[in-house]
Amino acid sequence: MKIAICIGSSCHLKGSRQVVEELQYLVAQNNLKDKVELSGTFCMGNCQKGVCVTVDGKDFSLTPETTKEFFEKEVLAKV
Repeated sequence: MKIAICIGSSCHLKGSRQVVEELQYLVAQNNLKDKVELSGTFCMGNCQKGVCVTVDGKDFSLTPETTKEFFEKEVLAKV
């Protein structure tokens, strides 16, 4: 599973660093380093929606506060 997180300036201001750190922590906590690939990317074109994230090409919009719920629904449930 490939997860890309926008680290462009707009998403950075909306908390992309915290989202990246939380996802790194959750992947490690659940021993998924061999199943989940995290990567950073620049502008994904949805700046107004918050921190843009794609999971295997599907778009999501996160905040630091919604990252854990997103991980449980979209990552844990599918690996």
